[in-house]
Amino acid sequence: MTTRYPGLTDSFRLERLHHPGGKVRMVLDTDTYNEIDDQFAVIFALGSPERLKIEALCAAPFHNERSDGPEDGMVKSYEELQRIVRIAGAAGRIPIYEGSRGWMAGPDRPVESEAARRIVELALASPDDDPLYVVAIGAITNVASAILMEPSIIGKIVVVWLGGHAPWWDHTREFNMIQDVHASRIVLDCGVPLVLVPCMGVASHLLTTKAEIDLHLGECGAIGRYLAETYAACSDDHYAYSRVIWDISTIGWLLDERSVPCRIVHSPILNEGGTYSFDQGRHLIKMAQHVRRDAVFRSLFDRVRKLAGQAKGQSE
Repeated sequence: MTTRYPGLTDSFRLERLHHPGGKVRMVLDTDTYNEIDDQFAVIFALGSPERLKIEALCAAPFHNERSDGPEDGMVKSYEELQRIVRIAGAAGRIPIYEGSRGWMAGPDRPVESEAARRIVELALASPDDDPLYVVAIGAITNVASAILMEPSIIGKIVVVWLGGHAPWWDHTREFNMIQDVHASRIVLDCGVPLVLVPCMGVASHLLTTKAEIDLHLGECGAIGRYLAETYAACSDDHYAYSRVIWDISTIGWLLDERSVPCRIVHSPILNEGGTYSFDQGRHLIKMAQHVRRDAVFRSLFDRVRKLAGQAKGQSE
């Protein structure tokens, strides 16, 4: 059976895709143990309470050399989220939910999880003029499952997803998008207001080095040390080495649209084999075209320093 989604108008969708000027309610869906960039993004969000009200942290599944499978990846991400909120002094203040233990088995088969259910509950409780921002920086299984469980929530949420590569790239076989193709297609096809941040060609500009991280964050208390140690552990050789901190692009856009310029495009079609096709009759989404690397990192560093200062004040 094919899921029927509410028919949102282009005008409604475009209105939803305007950058939020004030404080937003958000869920952060993250495969936190997969890579080092999720940790930076979670702390970036935690350090922005004047703009971001985090109503849930959700652990997303992943499978690579750091996990034995999607379930193990999700559990490790859940545990890493618990560790981060403790270090940041936010333990007990922000609920953390376990996500999907596997990939979707078909295009209309959601994966049951407490994360997906909580996304549905928070979305349904959202006023019509105050959408829930669902920020996803991993495989999109939890979010797509929530949409399948309650299709009406596409009129209540805005999805901000780091996924795929830029349309001008030769393929879109990117980790977040290709792990659960059924889930990726749901988010691209269902008509939900979507801000898509491509990896290669866009977020790939967010390079940094151990020297920069040590200089600006190394003395920022337990939080800064955690990030500096996390970065240091990502390579055995930091000579002439840099690494992309992809995931902070999504938080950077929420905080300041000028740092992640976007344009309105027709939602791409995800083909077999991990390529895009384009149809001018498709619904509209917002897609990031570039990141202003320095502006995003300046905002990150400022907020980590502020968060570290607050944690120090609480401990004195």
